[in-house]
Amino acid sequence: MKKIQFILFSIWLAFNVNAQTADSWPIFRGNQNLTGVSGTSLPDSPKLKWTFETGDNIKSAPVIVDGKLVVGSTDGWVYCIDTNGKLIWKFESGNSIEAPALVLNNTVYIGNLDGILIALDLRTGEKKWEYECENQIIGSANWWTVGGKTYIVVGSYDYYLHCVDAETGKGLWKYESDNFINGAAACSDGSAFFGGCDGYLHMVDIATGKLVKKIDVATYVASSITVENNKAYIGDYDGRFFQVDITTDKTLWVWEHEKTKLQFIASPALIGNKVLTANYNKFLYCFDKNTGEKLWEYNTGRNVEASPVVVKNKVLVANMRGDLAIVNLSDGKPVWKYELGSQIISNPAVANGKIFVGAYDGNVYCFGE
Repeated sequence: MKKIQFILFSIWLAFNVNAQTADSWPIFRGNQNLTGVSGTSLPDSPKLKWTFETGDNIKSAPVIVDGKLVVGSTDGWVYCIDTNGKLIWKFESGNSIEAPALVLNNTVYIGNLDGILIALDLRTGEKKWEYECENQIIGSANWWTVGGKTYIVVGSYDYYLHCVDAETGKGLWKYESDNFINGAAACSDGSAFFGGCDGYLHMVDIATGKLVKKIDVATYVASSITVENNKAYIGDYDGRFFQVDITTDKTLWVWEHEKTKLQFIASPALIGNKVLTANYNKFLYCFDKNTGEKLWEYNTGRNVEASPVVVKNKVLVANMRGDLAIVNLSDGKPVWKYELGSQIISNPAVANGKIFVGAYDGNVYCFGE
C-alpha cells in the first residue's frame, strides 16, 4: 500500500505546478511558495563557463526556463540568452529594471521602475501587453490558477498588490496596503502572502482580491516571505527573524542577534526541518524551522542582500563583495568559493547543474561542470 501511495505521490509531483524541476528556475525563489530550493545537483567545484555583458548594473535575479535565461538590467533592457551565453533577444522596457522576471507558459512577466508590468513572448521577445501601476515595481510577479484562469500578482511602491489576467493583462483587482510593497508575494492555497513595509503580514484571496487576514508582525519588511503549511517565515528591518502561525495569528518563535540587530534583506529558504536566511551582518544562518534554534552560521565576509539557494545537501550564498560560496546544508562548512569582484545583491538561478548569477558590473556569470 505504501509503495502505491509513493508512486501516486511521485506522479502528482511530476505534474504539479509547484514542483521545482531540475532544468528550470521560473521565478526568483524557484517556486510559488518562494522556498528557494532547486531540484538540480551541483558539481563539487563549479567552474566559470561564460559571462554575458548587459549595459549597466544587474539588480534583477535571473530566471531560466526551456534553456532560456531571462534577466533585467538597470539599462532598462530585458535580456534573453541561451545556456551557452548567446543573446536570443532583448527588449527595451523604458526604465531601469530591478525586479526579477517570472516565466510561465512561454510568457515573461517583468516590471520596471516606471511601474510597468510587461508580458513578453519567451520565444521571440515580442510584447504581448503591459499594465501600469502608479509607482515602481521592485519585486517579482507571482501567479495562481483558479478555475482554469491564471492570475498574476505583483506589488508596487504605490502601496497596492495588483492582480492582472495572465493572458490579457487586464486589471482584475487591487489590494491596498499601508506602505510600499518591496518583495514578491508568496502564493499558496489560493492566497497571496506578503510582508509589507507597513509591518503587517497580509493574506489576500487571489480570486477575489479580498483581505483574508492582516497580522501585525514587525516593522518594515523589505524581503519576500516563505510560506509552508500555514506557517510564514519572515525577516524584518530591525534584525528579527521569526515564524508566524497563519491560522492563529501567533508568532511562535523569534530570533535576533544579541548585538548587531541589522536588517534582513534576503528572503528565507526552506527545506525539510530547516529554514535558512542571511543578514546584513555578513552571516548566513540555518535554524530549526519548528523551534527557531540556530543550528549553524557561516560568515560570508561581507553584507548579504542576496537570498540563499538550497541545492540538495548544499547551500549557495552570495555577498555584496561579490563572493559566491557553497556550504554544507548539514553544518555550514564551506566547500567552494569564488570571487567575482563585483557585488551581488540578487539571488542566483540554479538549474540543470549550473549556477547563473548577475552582478553589479552588468555581467551574468555561469558556473558549471
